[in-house]
Amino acid sequence: MLYTLIIKPQARKKLQSLARPERFRLAEKIELLGSNPDNGELDIKKLEGEPYYRLRVGNWRIIFDRRDEVRIIAIEKIKPRGDAYK
Repeated sequence: MLYTLIIKPQARKKLQSLARPERFRLAEKIELLGSNPDNGELDIKKLEGEPYYRLRVGNWRIIFDRRDEVRIIAIEKIKPRGDAYK
């Protein structure tokens, strides 16, 4: 049930700019997402009026697109909570 993870350049850049503990925490959740996007432990919500979902990790939001038919998850953005929905 593994999904292919695609991390867009904007999201990758943000991830790389984070302090090490934050980066590892987010990377761990992204890996969990790729292995099972229906995992009940993950705080995932469908965004209203958007084709995207969001994964909450503390004060961070990982905005992603999910294509079940081809088993791909595309990480679009990684943003702090306040900026994520602008």
